[in-house]
Amino acid sequence: MNNWYTALKDYFPESELKSKEHFDKLLADKREFYKVEEDPNFVLVYFEKEDFVFVDFILVYSGGRSKGTGSKVLNHLKQKKKPIILEVEPVSADSPDTRKRVRFYEKSGFRRMNDVEYTRIHPVTKEVIDLDLFYWSPTIKSPRWAIDTMETVYKEIHSYHSEEIYDAPPQAVEDILSLKEDNYRQAK
Repeated sequence: MNNWYTALKDYFPESELKSKEHFDKLLADKREFYKVEEDPNFVLVYFEKEDFVFVDFILVYSGGRSKGTGSKVLNHLKQKKKPIILEVEPVSADSPDTRKRVRFYEKSGFRRMNDVEYTRIHPVTKEVIDLDLFYWSPTIKSPRWAIDTMETVYKEIHSYHSEEIYDAPPQAVEDILSLKEDNYRQAK
C-alpha cells in the first residue's frame, strides 16, 4: 500500500487526498467495491457498483505519460460496460495541468456535467474544493443521474467514517451537490 499511497501523496494536493487511515478503512471494509490497481506506469483507485464506476484517483507516472497509458487505463474501465464518473479540477490559469487533464478526458469520450455544482470542504485542510464532474457512458446521462451517483459516492466513500477518522462530521449532501438551475431559481 505504501508505494501507491506515497505516489498519490506526492502528486495530489492534500486538499484532494484522503488520509492513509481513510484509504485503509475503505480497502478493508469495502474490498468488493473499492479497489486499487497499480503497475509500474500508473495507479488507479476506483469504486465499482453494479451500475457505475467512480474513479477516485488516476495517476500516470511520468515514465508512462504520452505513451497511451492513461487511455489504456480508461479503456480497461470502459470494458466494464458501465457509466464512469470522475471529479476534475476546473481549468485554472494557475495550473496548466488542469487544461491538459480536461483535454485528455474529453479526447477519451468523457463529457462535462455542466448543470451540476459540486463543492466540498476538505475535512482536514478545511479548504473549499470546487470540482467539475465528467462522465463516460454509451448513453447520455442526466444531471439528476450525476447528483444521485455522486450522493452514493459521497456517502459510501468520501465521508465514510469521517467523524471517526477526521473528527469532523460529513457535510450534508444538499450542501455539496446541486443543480445549477436550482441555484438560479433560488436567486430570483
